[in-house]
Amino acid sequence: MRTALCKKLGIEFPIFAFTHCRDVVVAVTNAGGIGVLGATGFGPEQLEIELNWIDSKVGNKPYGVDVIIPNKYEGKDVRDPEKMKAIVQAAIPQRHRDFARQLLEEHGVPELPGRASRADRLSMTELTSAPLVDVALRHDNVKLIANALGTPPPEIIKQIQASGRMVGALCGKPNHAQHHVDAGLDFIIAQGGEGGGHTGEIGSVVLWPEVVKVAGDIPVIAAGGIGSGEQMAAALALGAQGVWSGSIWLTVTEAETNEVVKNLMFDATSSDTVRSRSYTGKPVRMLRNAWTDAWDSEGNPDSLGAPMQMMVSGDAMARTHRYPEKGKEISCAPVGQIVGRMNTTISAKDQVMEMVTGYLDTTERLAALLDVE
Repeated sequence: MRTALCKKLGIEFPIFAFTHCRDVVVAVTNAGGIGVLGATGFGPEQLEIELNWIDSKVGNKPYGVDVIIPNKYEGKDVRDPEKMKAIVQAAIPQRHRDFARQLLEEHGVPELPGRASRADRLSMTELTSAPLVDVALRHDNVKLIANALGTPPPEIIKQIQASGRMVGALCGKPNHAQHHVDAGLDFIIAQGGEGGGHTGEIGSVVLWPEVVKVAGDIPVIAAGGIGSGEQMAAALALGAQGVWSGSIWLTVTEAETNEVVKNLMFDATSSDTVRSRSYTGKPVRMLRNAWTDAWDSEGNPDSLGAPMQMMVSGDAMARTHRYPEKGKEISCAPVGQIVGRMNTTISAKDQVMEMVTGYLDTTERLAALLDVE
């Protein structure tokens, strides 16, 4: 199980755990995998606090950071943050703001107290993500940085590689992988359509070997619906050097996922997710609910592109997070089709060990098939 990528990073198991929770990063990293902290949603100051805390808990073990810099978004060429915010806000029709507000009122979700609204918070841009990369690179234990949407800008790639770290990105199609190869990335994450969050349409078993072929000598990490050792064995058999998992960490003991959303996931089947643009403006696999249905229904406003839709949904998501019971029918809960197997709470360490044991059992079973009597 010690793939070349494992050896390069100095980790025991090729398990990459994407999470927005620092406790999960620490638990997986200390269990022999590598935690990857999703930085979007943090400002630079808060990210510094999170990474300092992680550093204090993992010794000299490596971990990663994930950012979101789409290749296409409104105001991409603008370099002044306030000017960009003004451009993005001007691109949001009042009808969309009113529609989001109406959905919240219909479901009885209270407004946030004071100035806690996130309706004007800009994210998913180079202007907001580049400072996060700067913060991450100040921490020696951060050994890799991944971009969740497309090939990172050339100057970001150079900055990360010049610091001696690895830089990679997710892809949902072989041609996306080719862009990553041409840009000189150090690893590629092939995200099958079953996965949670931003994802494409091609299934994992079809996509993984296609990307491995395109990538050549560049390590490929398989993503999309992975939560077991059997799936990890399949990914490595198809040429991947590791597995990138996200959904499975949402319900571990250390996760910050609130109990209402955890129970929604426990009750869900693999058929209860949908790819929707209603959260960020890009296709996100998430639990299907009244929010996704409303934005996808004929006669209602269509979801906007990035980053406008994120500004439309930002206040709604903050309100449903603060009032989870009232907001459970319209909360945005990104999760993959693996949710159908997520029905118990165990520690992140136990989850890692279950995956390792499942991998060993699977490879032993396959090896037995090769015995010739």
